[in-house]
Order: sequence, then C-alpha cells, then structure tokens
Amino acid sequence: MKDVKNKIAVVTGAASGIGRGMAEAFVAAGMKVVLADIEQAALEETARSLLAAGADVHSVVTDVSKADQVENLAKRTLEKYGAVHILCNNAGVSVRSSPSWSSSLDDWQWILGVNLMGVVHGIHAFLPSMIKQDTEAHIVNTASMAGLIANMTLYGTTKFAVVGLSESLYLELKRARLRPNISVLCPGFVDTNILNAHRNRPTEFPEQSQPEGPAANVISEWMAEQLKQGLSPRAVGDHVLAAILEDRFYILTHPEYQPLIERRMKDILSCNNPTAMPIPGMESLMRKLDALNVTANRRERHDEDT
Repeated sequence: MKDVKNKIAVVTGAASGIGRGMAEAFVAAGMKVVLADIEQAALEETARSLLAAGADVHSVVTDVSKADQVENLAKRTLEKYGAVHILCNNAGVSVRSSPSWSSSLDDWQWILGVNLMGVVHGIHAFLPSMIKQDTEAHIVNTASMAGLIANMTLYGTTKFAVVGLSESLYLELKRARLRPNISVLCPGFVDTNILNAHRNRPTEFPEQSQPEGPAANVISEWMAEQLKQGLSPRAVGDHVLAAILEDRFYILTHPEYQPLIERRMKDILSCNNPTAMPIPGMESLMRKLDALNVTANRRERHDEDT
C-alpha cells in the first residue's frame, strides 16, 4: 500500500496494548480508525484520548468471538466511512499457564474463540467487501512468537493456527490475483496487560485452570516482569504500519528470537525431535526456579532429619 493518508482502518482489541499502539500509529499517519474492543470503559477512554488529539476515530464495542458482533462491526464501519482499507485482527487473550492436560475445556474454548475464531470472524465479515472495493487493502493478523516456536501450549496452539491461516490466505489471494494483501504479526514480549485478560472472561466460560505453588508464582512474576520490560505498543504499531507500506507478510519485531525460529526449521527439515531452547530472558527464570528447588530440597532434608 503506497499511501495510507485518509484510508480507513479497523483495529480489534484497540482499547489497550498492541491494538492501541496500532491505532496511535495509524492516526499519526493520517488515517481514520474504527476502534473495536470488548472492554467498553477502556474503549471509550482510548477514543476520547485520540479524538482530543484531533484524530478521526469511531468506537464499536465488539466481542470478536461472536460472529454477529464482528458482522455488526463491519456494518457500522461501512455506514460511518463507506469503505475499509486496513483490518487488524488483533484482539487476543491468554489463560494462566498450566499443563495442557489439566487445563479446563472452558479455557480451551475461550482462548480459541478469541484468538483464532476472532481472526476468522474478521476475515469473514470484512474481506468480501475489501475485495469488492477493488482498491488497495491490507489485513494484519496478530499472532505471536508463540506461533513460530513451541511454547505455552494453549496460547501457542491459537497462534500457530493464526500463522497458518494467514500464510494460506496470502497464497489464496495471490493465486486469485485479488488486491488485498496480508501480514502476520509475531511479536515477542510487549508491554501490555495480557496477563490480566481474565478481567474480560465471559460468564459462559467460568472454569479457569489455576496453577498453584511457589513455582507457579515465580513463573507469573517473571512473565509480568518480561512484559513490563518489553517493547512499547506504539513501537509495535510503527512496525505494523511499515509492513503495510512495504506489503511485507512477516512482521517480526524481536530479532533476538530468530535463532530459535531457525533451530525449529532445522529440526523440521532434519526430521529431528523438537529442541527445547530457552527464549530470551528465560535464564533469569531458570535461576529463580533452581533456587526454589534448592530451598525445597533443603527443607525436605531438614524435615527428614527431624
């Protein structure tokens, strides 16, 4: 896409985190943005902030796991602006880490509904109109580094699926010689509130797996620390805007992960079993867990002696 000024963008999960970072980057480039999010109060605050800065934005409360709500988002966008040129299927959630075999089916259904079906619903609701417009158009699907390297089973399953969906859709559009283009965003740690995604968990999925114990607490604290030290959402938004202008498919914001991606590709091509490789920053977590194990072993020996 050569020029984005006055183009119409739709961003899901736009009230905070990466979605808000995208919206800020887009309005700074002169675009009009439809902001969609399930969290009404945060969505209204984001819209007020952008409007106060002179942006042309419109907000629509949307649960992307519900097809009818995404269809309504598409309808409202076309009613407001008459077109859509950029769609960012960005809304995502996480569930608290626990072994996949002990995770509840409610956990699976919720995370699949938002992270994967939210993307499917966006494509289904918007892409036909984008094709019919016969103008430059672009879809960005938010995956994760967890969609390129094995980690975090439930979350990673959804993100691997988003990467595969995006790659296949890209080829479908190219074979049909249609104008919309596709990108997939695969960031590492970003300073977002995703660890608190349960605040928006619907009542229809009440059961949440709750890992317990000192190790679970150490892991949660480490994850929060990594996110806090991560890339800013606005920086990710700038990466996304650059990729749209360059018609670039893969958006990789954290080059330090590339050796892990390369290792996985080599394992596949060599038919090797998957290699367990620590992600950047994990050394500090392993030290904390080792210290925890040492303390636990000492306590056990003390208990046996007494």
